[in-house]
Amino acid sequence: MVPLGSGTSLSGYIAECEKVLKAHGLKGQLHAYGTNVEGDWDRVFGALKACHERLHALGVPRITTTVKVGSRVDRIQTMDDKVRSVQKRLRKGR
Repeated sequence: MVPLGSGTSLSGYIAECEKVLKAHGLKGQLHAYGTNVEGDWDRVFGALKACHERLHALGVPRITTTVKVGSRVDRIQTMDDKVRSVQKRLRKGR
């Protein structure tokens, strides 16, 4: 989510969206150029809508949002599971 027309410092807006995600009971994993979000389909998209609404309420005139969605039905796998899998391979040297 990138607020447009609101200057170059975006951390305050990002913090607001992090609060929205938490209020929706979602796990967010903040990184340098975005946030991974884990949770139920409807809850995640509801939270994205709420983030837009919050930023507009703060005076942001325009927002562009890029979303990548992944789903899996063969097993349960969390964001943390994925990270641990890569870290395990790094420790083994492959």
